[in-house]
Order: sequence, then structure tokens, then C-alpha cells
Amino acid sequence: MSVEILVNATPRETRAAVLENGVLQEIYVERVSRRGLVSNLYKGRVSRVLPGMQAAFVDIGLERTAFLHAADIAFMRSPDETMVSLPAVDDIRRLVNQGDEILVQVIKDPIGTKGARLTTFVALPSRYLVYMPRGDGVGVSARIEDEAERTRLKNIITARMRSPDAGGYIVRTAAAGATEEALAEDMAYLDKLWDHVRQTSLRKSAGEIVHEDLPLTLRMLRDELARGVTRVLVDSATEQQRMIEFARTFIPNTTTQFELYTGPRPIFDLHGVEEEISKALERKVQLKSGGHLVIDQTESMTTIDVNTGAYVGTRNLEETIFRTNLEAAVAIARHLRLRNLGGIIIIDFIDMQDESHRRQVLAALERAMAGDRAQTHIVSLSPLGLVEMTRKRTRESLEHLLCRPCPSCDGRGFVKSPETVCHEIFREIVRQSRQFASKELLILAHRDVVDRLLDEESSALAELEPQVGRPIRLQAEALYGVDQYDVVLI
Repeated sequence: MSVEILVNATPRETRAAVLENGVLQEIYVERVSRRGLVSNLYKGRVSRVLPGMQAAFVDIGLERTAFLHAADIAFMRSPDETMVSLPAVDDIRRLVNQGDEILVQVIKDPIGTKGARLTTFVALPSRYLVYMPRGDGVGVSARIEDEAERTRLKNIITARMRSPDAGGYIVRTAAAGATEEALAEDMAYLDKLWDHVRQTSLRKSAGEIVHEDLPLTLRMLRDELARGVTRVLVDSATEQQRMIEFARTFIPNTTTQFELYTGPRPIFDLHGVEEEISKALERKVQLKSGGHLVIDQTESMTTIDVNTGAYVGTRNLEETIFRTNLEAAVAIARHLRLRNLGGIIIIDFIDMQDESHRRQVLAALERAMAGDRAQTHIVSLSPLGLVEMTRKRTRESLEHLLCRPCPSCDGRGFVKSPETVCHEIFREIVRQSRQFASKELLILAHRDVVDRLLDEESSALAELEPQVGRPIRLQAEALYGVDQYDVVLI
């Protein structure tokens, strides 16, 4: 599989696209005005403890206080950062109290009305390892399947650990085949980084950032090059040099080419990336066969409906449905990554009678999701064709990042019809005329509503005037939405 990364860097926004065999799979956007917070370390102050929820709210200097659950509190620590293990507790007040100052790490960005999610299990990533100063033991990525290699890596890290209580390590997928010297360099780097974090934390005040994660372009190199990226194409000479220096220092053995893009067309016009981003914001996803998906993202879950659409098949109805569902499974996996949809996801495949077809569709979905770095869990396909699944959500979806709720409908996706608004206006006219005295009534409304009042509803309006005993005047307002109106007493 050929994997490429396209980077579009501007002073206020950086975008990175991951393409597999020329097809856009993931898009990352980082803006100066709202950089992601995941992996950042803060010195926080506990502002409120909720024993009933086994949680605490922590002020880390953001607009909303962040959330810390008791299960995410690793250790109580003395001022010199020596570890004191704690047994499982049933009262969070034995771990933290209001006013305590603690070092915390963001594990989930603020989403919607929810504040950031925190942990005190600090994790510091490098090229090959993740160091957990408040953890213990050595774990190896499940994607390294060779048992001999897993044992070799684990033995190297264990032998080089300063002491059993010096924290824990997770060996990343990129470490497969890494030399002992390269792993030792990573361990030394992480030790120095943790010492720097500890010293900085002592100097900082509550609500201040202690350590900030790498910018988007360098995170992409750290996290994605292990997937066998053949080329990184970037449209900024400054960013290209920065990436080359980072790779030379931290990923010296990479064979990835870092090329400066100087073409006349914008870099995201290559492979139709810009067009794919626009399509990823639409509800309807067309399939090559003629079928389509309908994706609806709500506060509680995401629903995906599969339809045959214009696809009529070649054999029989069951075969048509089966082929559509197989194609949809691959498209769904891609769009979950591309749109970064997380939480609970319900997929409504077209009903299949053949049990073997149901198993094959579910297997196709699982294979397509195998390349997703986000943690997923898929429940078996029900007789109704429904699949329940979850996908770990750590940052905002593409829709929430690039869009805002429609000001006309407040995100509902619909507005009242002009006919409905006309009847509401009639009721409001009667209500106002009975409560207040006036010489006439002025109706301010959208042009479509005024046109309907003057056309289809003109007879009803004419009957209403003698009923209220005063003239009714209409005025179209260009700035009003269809369901906005005012009845003004004059």
C-alpha cells in the first residue's frame, strides 16, 4: 500500500491529509485560534470534588473546567515526586480535595459543552516508546505480532530501566526491528523530558501549561511514518526544513522523502482532496454502484443508513442487497476515519436473509476498520441489519471543527414552513388585539411568508381584520428567517 501525506501550511492554519493509494483517508486541521489540547500537561487546581460521581473538576486555565475521574488518578505524590502507591478507594476525597494543585494531562479535547477530560497517568511519547512516569511494567503494541520480536523489545527496555519503580513503558509499533541503541536513545530522551516537566511544574502556577505537545506537522511524522509513508509533500519551505530536521534527529532511519510542492495549483487540489473534504461535510455519500449512505451526527450518537438507491443489480434482490452492503462497509470505515466520528455509532445495513451474507458483511467492516488507529468495538450484526459499534473519540469531528450550527434553524436541520408561520401569525394577531389597544397592526416577516399572506392566505387575512377591529399592514424583512416574525402594535 502506498501512503502519502500532503501538508498545507499557512500562518493561521495547518492541514494534513493522509492518502492511501491516492485515496483520502484522514484529514487533520490545526488552527492557531483553537489548537488541540490532547497530550498537553497542565498544573491544575481542583475547584470542586463530587463524591457522588467519583470525579473532580479541575481548573487548568481554560474557559471551562476540566473533568477528572477517580479512575484516572494514578498516585498521590509528595513534593519531590516520589511515588506513593494507593489501593483502590471508594471515595475520591481520599485522593484529591478542593484547592489541591496537581499535574494533569489532557486525554480528550473539549467537545461541545463538555470540558476537557484529564488524567494524572502522564504519558510522554517518543518515536519508539511511550513513557508513563506514574505507571509500571513494560507493554508491547499488539500490532507487533511476532512473539520473538515482542520478547526482544521487552527484554531490552526492562534491562535498561533505572529501577522497578521508575515508571513504565509502552513499546510502539514503530519499534519493530529497532536497534538496542535507538531504543536506549529514546529512553534517555524521555527521561530528560520528564525531568524537565517536573522542574517546570514546580515553577508554574495553577492554571498554566507545563508542557505542550508537538505541532501538527511534527506529530504527523512521529505518529504516521511507522505506517510506511513513502512521501511527505509540503507547500512551505520553512515547514519542510523543520520536518527534515525533526526526522533527522528523532527518526534517522526513515526512507520517507520530504518534497517541497511548488506547483501552480493548491496542494489540496491534488488527488481531489479539497473536493473530498467538502463531500465529507454532506449527509449523503454516493457509492460507486449507485447506492448511497446517509450519515447523521447527533449529540448522543451517529447513525448511518445504507440504501440501494439507483443500483438494480444483475441477479436477484438478495444479491443486490449483499453487494451494496459489502461496498457500504468499506465506505463506512473510510468515512468514520475521514470525518473523525466517535462515540456510539449505529449502522443500518439493508436487511439480508442469508446468514452467510450477514457474516461476510460484518467481516468486511471489521477488515476495513483494522487500519483505524482509533480504538473500535463492533457488535455482531442483528437480524434487522443493525450494527452497534463504538469508536474512541479524542478530538472534535470534522463537522464540528469546520462548521457551526445553522443560524436559521439552530442546528435542527429544518425550519417551519411559510404556511405554518402564517397560522402562528393569525393566532398572535388575535392574542395581541385582545390584550392591547392600538390603531393598527404591523406584521414584520420573511418575504416568503408575506407573499403567502398576500396570496393563498389573503382571504383569511381579510376575514381577520373586521374580527380584530383594526387594519393589518404587512412588511417584508430581508434579515428575518422564514420562521421569524413580529406583530407590532401602532
